[in-house]
Amino acid sequence: MRRILPGDLQAAARVVLAAPAAARPAVVDRMLQEAHFAHHYAKRFGRAHPVWGNGSLLARAAVLPQRQEPCWADPAYLDAIALTIQRLLHWYGRRDPA
Repeated sequence: MRRILPGDLQAAARVVLAAPAAARPAVVDRMLQEAHFAHHYAKRFGRAHPVWGNGSLLARAAVLPQRQEPCWADPAYLDAIALTIQRLLHWYGRRDPA
């Protein structure tokens, strides 16, 4: 997966907000895995994956249902960002982040 930037977190959090509460951790995990695979695809074939994008979390999230970006003071949005960061930390704990 490509390096995570603030826009990646925001896009992923908007996808999380659109998902049912019980499915949210799995949604983040799936986005991370698919962005990771897309990055390998792009490196191998020299082009973005046709569905999963260029390997960034932003590209993966961009084609999924998502809510409009709420205000940063919205507790649900902050929870979605926190969940995304939590799942990222878990994901990187299983892999070398480089």
